[in-house]
Amino acid sequence: MRTGCLCALLVSALVFSGCAAGEGESQARADFDFGKLDKVAVVDVSGAVVGDAAKNQIGDFFVMELLKKGFAPVERAQVQTLLKEQKFQVSEITSTEDAARAGKILNVPAVLLVNIPNYDEEMSMTAKMIDVEDGSILWLGTGSGRTGKTLATIFGAAAGAGAGAAVAGGDSGDRVLGGIAGGVLGGVAGRALTPQQAEQTQKIIKMICKTLPSRLQPGR
Repeated sequence: MRTGCLCALLVSALVFSGCAAGEGESQARADFDFGKLDKVAVVDVSGAVVGDAAKNQIGDFFVMELLKKGFAPVERAQVQTLLKEQKFQVSEITSTEDAARAGKILNVPAVLLVNIPNYDEEMSMTAKMIDVEDGSILWLGTGSGRTGKTLATIFGAAAGAGAGAAVAGGDSGDRVLGGIAGGVLGGVAGRALTPQQAEQTQKIIKMICKTLPSRLQPGR
């Protein structure tokens, strides 16, 4: 009976997460010549996403879009290394002026800031490209969509519960307690950026960057 209920729950989650539609839009400064930009550094990915691995992956998705537009992005790991060498903490970036200061340390004409205020089953994201010279915003993009995070957590909890029950052994009470503990741990593990979450996140980023001006063909 319990197995049937769990299967039904997983099927429902699959159906729910399958509708992972998203949307995105952006606006660029009309009087700026993006053709004069070469290097762009993604200096910060902040907000509800936890863990360097997930942040680096999201940063890399933006790097891919920047490459498509003809820019020369600076690798996120190199950005972090250079800022640390200058004793500049990413946590210090609280304004466009701070971002511009980081850009001067990195010796790039523009930097990109990514903020993710919500990252659960629903995700929202904002990206800003900032002129290092004067701290003005050159481009602003926003997007939202489903991530499939609930599905990952359910699967993680289910796997953890099964493992916890198996490890606990003993009588039924021990197995129940083991299952609960394993389910909790599995649910936490399910919060990592899964392949499905990565795919949906990348789709949102693609939509956000769709109208980002190309360096090689300004205005497109």
